[in-house]
Amino acid sequence: MTDAAAQVEAAKKALAEAQAALAAAEAASAETQAAEAAQAKPTDEPKAATMKPAATKAAAKSSSADGPLTEAEVAAIRDGYAFEGEVLEMGALVNGDALADVPVRIPIAMLNRHGLVAGATGTGKTKTLQVLAEQLSTAGVPVFAADIKGDLSGIATAGTSSEKLLERTDSIGQDWQPAASPTEYFTLGGMGTGVPIRATVSSFGPLLLSKVLGLNDTQESSLGLIFHYADKAGLPLVDLSDLRAVVQYLLSEDGKAELKTLGGLSSATAGVILRELIGFANEGADAFFGEPEIDTSLFLRTNAEGKGIVSLLEIPGVNDKPALFSTFLMWLRADLFNDLPEVGDIDKPKLVFFFDEAHLLFNDASKDFIASITQTVRLIRSKGVGVVFVTQTPKDVPSDVLAQIGSRFQHQLRAHTPDSAKALKATVSTYPTSGYDLGEVLTSLATGEAIITVMNEKGVPTPVAWTRLRAPRGSMSPTDAAVMSAAVAASPLMATYGTAVDRESAREILAVKMNAAAEADAAVEAAEEAEISAQATAQEQAKVQAEYERALKDVKAHHNANVYTQATERFRRRLGFTNWTDGGSRGSARDFLNAQAALDKAIIRMPLRGD
Repeated sequence: MTDAAAQVEAAKKALAEAQAALAAAEAASAETQAAEAAQAKPTDEPKAATMKPAATKAAAKSSSADGPLTEAEVAAIRDGYAFEGEVLEMGALVNGDALADVPVRIPIAMLNRHGLVAGATGTGKTKTLQVLAEQLSTAGVPVFAADIKGDLSGIATAGTSSEKLLERTDSIGQDWQPAASPTEYFTLGGMGTGVPIRATVSSFGPLLLSKVLGLNDTQESSLGLIFHYADKAGLPLVDLSDLRAVVQYLLSEDGKAELKTLGGLSSATAGVILRELIGFANEGADAFFGEPEIDTSLFLRTNAEGKGIVSLLEIPGVNDKPALFSTFLMWLRADLFNDLPEVGDIDKPKLVFFFDEAHLLFNDASKDFIASITQTVRLIRSKGVGVVFVTQTPKDVPSDVLAQIGSRFQHQLRAHTPDSAKALKATVSTYPTSGYDLGEVLTSLATGEAIITVMNEKGVPTPVAWTRLRAPRGSMSPTDAAVMSAAVAASPLMATYGTAVDRESAREILAVKMNAAAEADAAVEAAEEAEISAQATAQEQAKVQAEYERALKDVKAHHNANVYTQATERFRRRLGFTNWTDGGSRGSARDFLNAQAALDKAIIRMPLRGD
């Protein structure tokens, strides 16, 4: 039987036991009321004996501080949240008023069964996240949180007391004291305030990149061949420009021969991959790829006092860069899953992830991405890692992911539109049977209140509890930007990861290779042009020489040698040439040839003039 099936069977069993206990409590209450009525009014005995269960339950509830639960139901919740191991204190049960003596808790060991914090905007979801993160850190559990709106940075600053705050915390039995949690700020590729997180294309790998790009099976296989070629050719793939350079090279005249050696890669498929890479980069993914690559074990640190370090990832403008967010998450999931050992069920998680505004993660997400996240949620708990999604309604999270959720914190939902009313109805249907009219309660919860159900230490769902939540001990306002910048500048991680390293990689190597090829081609072309020019000059000189020899033959046929010699000397002196062989001192070789031609023509005309 799978874990999910076992949980379902356990939940059914617990529900049946709870219903049986409730029925027994109602019966006992009815018998007590009937006995009291018989003593006070004997004539009412038949009526009391036939009292309907619903009326009996209503009578019992009326004696419970005007709350929706009977005393037996309150007792069942008290018992349901009494755990033996280490817990996170979430707040106090609400039944009309907050009941400080009925605390609502979560076994810390159950957070690797994952969680969901949902509710409309402004209902306190982020503060619930902060309460969870603070207590986890205090318990020595590292936390990683994607801070989409910048609201979580206050966790690094101690909170400020007020009369209203203390009145609320006293009412739920919370001994509130201000406290800051050890925090490290991160950012993707330096886009924002934090230690830059980068990864190389090589470490990302062709399989994960294919899923991010949405490639089909053929294109995925072809991308694998490109990675294989780059590895064999000694072309490091550091960032997306390196991968684009390799694809462009294979599509060029210089790389066509090598493209043919990659048997399964066609130029058409390589062109598709290149276009997808360009589009991917335009969506902001270029910022994530590069060096130095972050060591993900940094997210599992504790400080000198044994507190878990809260790693806050700032993602500004994630609405405009969904590919950047999802790319990072897929890489981080794969890296942690590969590096962390199997630990099974442990006393407390090794790391808990919080993903605020999770609907941004799943909106328009590819099937491969959703499948990847589902696999992560299903398998990574065995590595000691928990995942908590924070979003507006449970329907924002794919059903396959929701099926793996063990702890739920549902803040107020609104039903002002047909779609929101439908979402409310769907949400109510996912909860176990309880003493609440959840359709009514979920729309009337106050800010800072939530409907909670978690897994107990045996993996069985706890009773549904309307809870007034604890207040964060850190600041409820964001930490000042100057304080954040100073903390980042002082971080020892900046010495290693603060500055991007642009070492020689595929792009530079291929650029040198292609430039060398271009220079060689230019040299060959210049040599060919020089040879053509030399051949033309030689042909011209041969033609002139042939004409000269023909004319000379004609002249010798008509005149004796003396007349020819005298005429030749006369023309030489006239043209400034004193030596027939060196071209004279007043002219170049070209001038000599031109003069020689003129001389020849003159000699040829001599018979015509009678010289």
